[in-house]
Amino acid sequence: MMRFSPVPRLAALGATLLLASCANFKGIESSAQPQSPAGLAASASLPAQGGAWPALDWAAQIGGAPLQALVDEAMAGNPGLQIAASRIAAARASVEASGANRLPTVGAGFSSTYQRYTETGLIPPPLAGEYKADTQLALNFNYEFDFWGRHEAELQAALSQGRAAEAEQYSARLMLTSSIARAWLQLARQNAQLELTRQQLTARERLGRLTELRFKAGLDTESESEQTRQQLEGLRAEIVQWQEGMALTRNQIAALLGKGPDRGLSIMPAAMPTDAAIALPDALPLSLVGRRPDIVASRWRVEAAQGEIDSARAQFYPNINLSAFAGFSTLSLDRLLESGSRIVGIGPAIRLPVFEGGRLRAQLKGRVAGYDNAVATYNQTLTDALREVADQVQSLRAAEAQGGHQRAATQAATNALRLARQREKAGTTNMLPVLASELALVVQRKVELENQARRADLRVGLIKALGGGFDADAAGIAPAAVQDTSRHPLTKSAS
Repeated sequence: MMRFSPVPRLAALGATLLLASCANFKGIESSAQPQSPAGLAASASLPAQGGAWPALDWAAQIGGAPLQALVDEAMAGNPGLQIAASRIAAARASVEASGANRLPTVGAGFSSTYQRYTETGLIPPPLAGEYKADTQLALNFNYEFDFWGRHEAELQAALSQGRAAEAEQYSARLMLTSSIARAWLQLARQNAQLELTRQQLTARERLGRLTELRFKAGLDTESESEQTRQQLEGLRAEIVQWQEGMALTRNQIAALLGKGPDRGLSIMPAAMPTDAAIALPDALPLSLVGRRPDIVASRWRVEAAQGEIDSARAQFYPNINLSAFAGFSTLSLDRLLESGSRIVGIGPAIRLPVFEGGRLRAQLKGRVAGYDNAVATYNQTLTDALREVADQVQSLRAAEAQGGHQRAATQAATNALRLARQREKAGTTNMLPVLASELALVVQRKVELENQARRADLRVGLIKALGGGFDADAAGIAPAAVQDTSRHPLTKSAS
């Protein structure tokens, strides 16, 4: 008759008792689900077309070398980016610490205590009542078996936090680049408006001199003369206002560069970008929204929170450590290194979380709540990003339509000035209609400039809303949820 050894049965029984004695985390779970850009785009009934926009060098495409030089200077000296870099360094240190928990630890120790042993305790003669030096020199080894994946989960959480910090640095770079581009465009707008206001003032001064002559000749009343003076002073005040605005914008750019106000004095305004450089692209892939650095960072925060949940769950299971030591121990210091003083030992240590007073359950509940918060933050960030893109597209489309009408108005003012000059040369009218047409043309050019500046600012806003050409795959920090994003674009024809 075949006999079975009781050892496997005892081992199985022991394992069952160990698991049965563990604390219970039943009922503690999350129902939060991260959304996807593809799903939100589909719910908005957005058409799907191809396209790849914007490029990483979008600043140079809008402002050329001068704007790109400012961006490069800011990347080297802005304090905000230095803060982001320090967060990455801290996250990497956390990854190293979490990775070290998976490795065995070896340490060396030496201790020597000179003491008198009690005569009324457990120490028997001849040691009782004697003074001896209890000396030990040993190597200590400790290793925790990660059967339940706690240390692995801690490492994955730390890695996710590190990748989130890297994505946040890219987000800070995008914020800085877009802020500099907008301030640079603002300086160009203010400078162009200043020049147009000066042209307007010149034309108004010519009209004022003509009005004064007509007043002296009795052809105009004093009222027309005072109205002209009022308009002249108003234009001079407007010139001062534009000059003030340029000074403040230079200060703003200098601060973004991480420099003092004196740096702003050397920043020369450039011309506004061409219409082609700020036009709405034909195709805007919504996959770029999923690649936005702030969304990538939020997604990694979700992954980190999941790792923290896994780590908290693993603490409900037994903790098994293996400890060992080897060295020398003696009560006589001069005999420490003798062969008879050698010591060696090895053995396991098992911790069973049987009754923790609800501590482990409360800790897991906190991790689940943190995960729910991370998912809600990610979903909100994604929703806000899609709304921001849709708003920028709608406003840019409207601004382009307004620009077309305004260009037609400017062309009509140009034609009116040309006809007034022809009539003045033919002698059928005087200079008043010519000067009035010149002023009307300058006014239309100022309105057109405002439209052009708004379209340029909206273009930068749209680039920022789409992630500024950031590619998490190329940066090596793309979570799976971002890598699997489908491509649904916003287009000019989108409703």
